Amino acid sequence: MANITKTSYIICTTLFYANIFLIFTTTPLVSAQCQGDFQGLIQNCAQYVRIPGPKVNPSQECCNVIRGVDIPCICQHLTQKAESFVSLEKAAFVSAFCGKPLAPGTKCGSYTVPSMV
Repeated sequence: MANITKTSYIICTTLFYANIFLIFTTTPLVSAQCQGDFQGLIQNCAQYVRIPGPKVNPSQECCNVIRGVDIPCICQHLTQKAESFVSLEKAAFVSAFCGKPLAPGTKCGSYTVPSMV
């Protein structure tokens, strides 16, 4: 029984990362106009921004990639398909945690970064 659960988890995780990869690589505007290591972003940060699950602090590896990616540019070019997999609230949190906060009022897809209270 444990093997089935572990196998299901591996399959679901693989499909999730494949979908995230396809979202970024098949969106020509993002890959053509925005700078950064998109494969590194997917490999190191996807687990921190996916819709299911709690908001958690990202790893140092994720932060290293975030520092080299043009997050506001990515936000401008996000599709609804990407938003079905990625929590934009978590993405803003991860960016801020890694020292690249989005300015209050910034639009990231359909999400607007709230003003600091």
